[in-house]
Amino acid sequence: MTWPPSPQPQQPQPPQGEFGAPFEPLEPMRPTQPAQGYGQQHPSQSQPQPGPYGYGHGYGRPQQPYPAGPATGGPAGRNPSGRRRTALVAAVIAGVLVAGGGVWFAVGGGDDGKKPVAHGSADAKQPTASQPASPTADAEVVDTVAPVDELNTARKPGEAKALWMRVNGVDVPRGGADVYGPWLTGDIVAKGMYRTVSAYSAADGTRKWTLRLPADLCAAPTLPTTDGKIVVALKESASSDSVCSVLQMIDLRSGATGWKKSVERKGVQDLLSGEAMSISGDLVTFGRLTSSVGLRVSDGKEVFGKRQGACQPFAFTSGPRPLAATSCRTDADEQDKQQVEAIDPATGKPTWTYRVKTGWRIAQVYSVSPPVISLKKGPGETGAWGIITLRDDGTYRSQMTGGKNEDYVTTCDVDLVVSGRNLDGCAGAAADDDTFYLATKPVTVDSALTNKVVAFDLNTGKAKWRAAAPAGQFMQPLRMDGRNVIVRVEATYEKGGAVAVLAPTGGAPKMLLRHPASASTSESSFDMSRLVYAGGRSILVNARVSANDDKEERTVETVLVFGP
Repeated sequence: MTWPPSPQPQQPQPPQGEFGAPFEPLEPMRPTQPAQGYGQQHPSQSQPQPGPYGYGHGYGRPQQPYPAGPATGGPAGRNPSGRRRTALVAAVIAGVLVAGGGVWFAVGGGDDGKKPVAHGSADAKQPTASQPASPTADAEVVDTVAPVDELNTARKPGEAKALWMRVNGVDVPRGGADVYGPWLTGDIVAKGMYRTVSAYSAADGTRKWTLRLPADLCAAPTLPTTDGKIVVALKESASSDSVCSVLQMIDLRSGATGWKKSVERKGVQDLLSGEAMSISGDLVTFGRLTSSVGLRVSDGKEVFGKRQGACQPFAFTSGPRPLAATSCRTDADEQDKQQVEAIDPATGKPTWTYRVKTGWRIAQVYSVSPPVISLKKGPGETGAWGIITLRDDGTYRSQMTGGKNEDYVTTCDVDLVVSGRNLDGCAGAAADDDTFYLATKPVTVDSALTNKVVAFDLNTGKAKWRAAAPAGQFMQPLRMDGRNVIVRVEATYEKGGAVAVLAPTGGAPKMLLRHPASASTSESSFDMSRLVYAGGRSILVNARVSANDDKEERTVETVLVFGP
């Protein structure tokens, strides 16, 4: 395994390492992405991180490059929702034919100040883009409560409870629909899918409200504001070939809609590029390959638009400190020219810039404080993958140096074949001031799959220690909790999942919340789940809902929550 590229000449040069010239891999790493199933950091006050999700859908099966869709199969005795995956791959192929090159479109509108209701009809006639989003008084909608008593009947001492579960009730388009969130604010868990945004009580799953939208959701930030506001992107109309260009603000505490604005999209590149969104303080960004726009969440007023010159930011991180991925490539360039920028959320202007070596591109941001950046070079599975870390002033700090016999894995939204390509939409890595944590690819030990979490010294890039997952299970970093790292332990059909903690010195994971084994079958059915651990609860949300037919898709379990 090898790691990434060298900085541009004006950047401080790192010392020579075991892989030869600074930052230039001698051979491509085997990027076995994703680790199909496992945790991402949730931002904490002590260590702001880019994204809140941990993912789960299998055991380190190699995936096809986007947009071919997740590979089927898995370890013996595990076949999570194969029919769902078949439908998903069909949807991706359709997306390629419609959008060109695997781009997914979406756009729609909302209404200023409208109040939602907790009931509506999934089959109600959809309004056009010129009509506002408004509550309906039709029959039960969006999803239904699923009983959890059976999941708890054989619960053993020390195991948590299945607190509540929701089952999809929406007739989604052929091929399925992406799920956005979960977004947490106060005692509310909210999510969006297709043409609805809904909120539930975190304690018991009671639906607080549901907001019907006039067109498909197509992009959203990973995090809301600290006071519970979210801005989502919708298709400009209910037409399947409409563009993702309408921004709608929603108050997650009440479900009331606020301002709505359309973003101008013109030119072939702009129309065909994917969308990335973020929220940082009062700034919401909507990025594409050719340009980005920043607006105030509070009132929708523009903070910045397209820059002058060739360098255009195309994605940002959410949280208290936004980082931007910026492309400086022109039509005459044959290779990628990109840079990382720290952004002032009040103005959108960069406070520092770090140039990535020509030919390498910014794939994800694993941590914003300290900055830990995932870089890629070349095509998908056959290209090189590297991870660098910067100081808080944007100067080079180190590159991760992995063992030659170990492969490392993360899971990103793009790997799940959802439409959003957020810069912070990646699971399986976490960092504090001096240590970076990453999961290894699962390997077979005593006829069972397992893996390790590796701690890297951010000053040297070298591994400090390795901690083994519980026997027969996979674990991946979820987020930091002070100096400890919270990890997600993935469920199998025989074993319940868990949330655990690793000490700064490593060792065996200590269980914080062990999910009941009696719920392992249901938990394992969440084969593309995001997980958030907050308030002592594990909140699992399916990242995508799809099935072979309308009847089956209405039975897909969408939210499952465990607690003490």
